[in-house]
Amino acid sequence: MSHLFESYRIRGLSLRNRFMRSATTSYWADEEGIVKDAHVRLYRSLARGGVGLIVKGHLYVADNGKAHTGMAGISSDTQIPMLRKLTDAVHEQGGRIVAQINHAGVVHQPDRAGPSEYSEGGWTAREMTVDEIEAAIQAYGDAAERAMQAGFDGVQIHGAHGYLVSQFLSRHVNRRTDRWGGSLENRMRFLMEVYDEVRGRVGNEPVLIKMNCDDFSPDGFTVDDSVKAAVAIAKKGIDLIEVSGGGRGQQEALRARARHSDPALADLAFAGHASKIRDATRPTPMALVYGFRKLDTMRKAVDMGLTDMVSMSRPFIREPDLVERLQSGQREVSCIRCDACSGSDVFGKTMLRCHLE
Repeated sequence: MSHLFESYRIRGLSLRNRFMRSATTSYWADEEGIVKDAHVRLYRSLARGGVGLIVKGHLYVADNGKAHTGMAGISSDTQIPMLRKLTDAVHEQGGRIVAQINHAGVVHQPDRAGPSEYSEGGWTAREMTVDEIEAAIQAYGDAAERAMQAGFDGVQIHGAHGYLVSQFLSRHVNRRTDRWGGSLENRMRFLMEVYDEVRGRVGNEPVLIKMNCDDFSPDGFTVDDSVKAAVAIAKKGIDLIEVSGGGRGQQEALRARARHSDPALADLAFAGHASKIRDATRPTPMALVYGFRKLDTMRKAVDMGLTDMVSMSRPFIREPDLVERLQSGQREVSCIRCDACSGSDVFGKTMLRCHLE
């Protein structure tokens, strides 16, 4: 009997199944970072469709941490009322939702700043001062407190995909020689202090992290680093680790090293690395994202203990009611990963939706 459709608990939060909607930005907030009614309708539909845990697309914790135009924020009390409307809509449908909080670091424009001076694609970011680092940590805590005020069921720290936490973890980006850089212990310091700040604000509510299993860069954050960081954050008390991958300086050819040797898990891009993290951090709950297409693969990943939760993004864009469909007999997702939903001609110009006709 598969555990996939059974209820599951993260700390004190009861979920109706093992499906997780991974954080997905819509590029559709207003210039003040306030979400719109279209966002409310989107998240209501996900909750109505039966998703066990929804992660709200990333929210910037400080105005100087905004990653792109249209990114929603949680840096000001003025953003709380519409976020509360969104969480209310999810709860009315019996769903659970956590806020993913994030800081862009070197990606923010016009004042790009990160762990150390860093250049990429024709631009250069400056090194953050110690005061700026400490202010960023405080901003994560303030954001977590606002998330509670907005009715979220918990918080996910975005520690992946080349944003600020990921930048500090990466030796490719973080070239500092003070207590914030150098050894892995020092490079983890920013994450650990962010966690402490967030935990201090939310108390016993769930705190999750999304982290890379590998940056897939020649000199960045490796799976060995990831295992050590995951063990450290698990000992701190993190409530769930969502495993993803890909950071600054990533190279497509290096992604193959994260694959699993089991042919039945071939679709899951990070399954091999995830198994190493899983073995080191058990019994801390884990979610795995990227590549889930077939119901049989989802069942195997959960039943064999590779992951506790099946995390997906694009499939839920096409089918917000995917969980209900799978439970009713559908054998795989309908999304063909054409990436039209993220194309430059639509991303940020229309509300997040499937463009496959």
